[in-house]
Amino acid sequence: MRLADAGARVIKIERPEGETARHYDATVEGMSAYFVWLNRGKESAALDLKSEAELVLLHRMLAKADIFVQNLAPGAVNRLGLSAAAITDNFPHLIAVNIAGYGQDTDYAAMRAYDMLVQAESGICSVTGTQDTPSKIGVSAADIATGMNAHAAILEALLTRAKTGRGRVIDITMFDGMADWMAVPLLHFEHAGRETQRYGLAHASIYPYRPYSCRDGALVVSIQQNSEWKRFCETVLRRPDLVEDERFATNSKRVANRQALDEEIEPIFAAIDRDEAIRRLDQAQNAWGRVTEVRDLPKHKALRRIQVELPNGKRVSVPKSAIRSEPFTTPPRIPGLGADTDRVRSEFV
Repeated sequence: MRLADAGARVIKIERPEGETARHYDATVEGMSAYFVWLNRGKESAALDLKSEAELVLLHRMLAKADIFVQNLAPGAVNRLGLSAAAITDNFPHLIAVNIAGYGQDTDYAAMRAYDMLVQAESGICSVTGTQDTPSKIGVSAADIATGMNAHAAILEALLTRAKTGRGRVIDITMFDGMADWMAVPLLHFEHAGRETQRYGLAHASIYPYRPYSCRDGALVVSIQQNSEWKRFCETVLRRPDLVEDERFATNSKRVANRQALDEEIEPIFAAIDRDEAIRRLDQAQNAWGRVTEVRDLPKHKALRRIQVELPNGKRVSVPKSAIRSEPFTTPPRIPGLGADTDRVRSEFV
């Protein structure tokens, strides 16, 4: 999707019955919300790669392509004659990205990998949720991280190819993406013997960084520097004595004494309205945020959107790309299943 947004021609090769994400739900005018989100601007060619003729067609496409991305089951791409060695020999210009759940040089090489399974395996669920309940991240974090990493790797490879004239084979795994995100808990454990705990909406290693309840709603407050802590005590809490309290003198001490600190802070917020808390936080130049619900997002003042066109011609809006500033001249199209198959077959002969 990111490459298509940037102007690349992207041909999505699907099974004749369509890729799995087409059929997760029928929320958006009969189409899957997942598919509508991720497939704007692409073409769809429905091919049976077990057919010799269709496989030959794929190889003809790769002879002209710049980039090949696949996330078939481990070993399947080799059976298509597209191993790393075969690509290097037959398509030396090609940037080939192989997406898998786990590194193919590890004991987990053949493991089936879906988003929540990888989140659980990586330990990210152990640091997410409440003290009593480990939780997955509420969106498909492992899948999204994998796509982001693949996109970045492709851009790096394009820059390298511009200098050398040669492509490369890139392996991207879901587990690596989640393990990278788990670097801080891992380092805390290996170097300090400290296992990161679950604190719900509170931060595990920065404090105070959590929601506090006012008389009419909650606000998340973030204090990350001692200068911010001083302003917070003096202007927001109106308790300058806390600045001199040795228990709270540094972030590490505030984390270690979070319960005692909350006993000082919570009654102050509970006694004022949220608007008053915001006024004080702004005056102190302290960071804050509201705890919103999904139902609040459509009318959020920071939400920016774009239009996309469904196969039936209707248009719906989705969040704009986080990395694209220029508007589309026309709404990008979501492809119908196999809508471009005949044209692709006739083109790559």
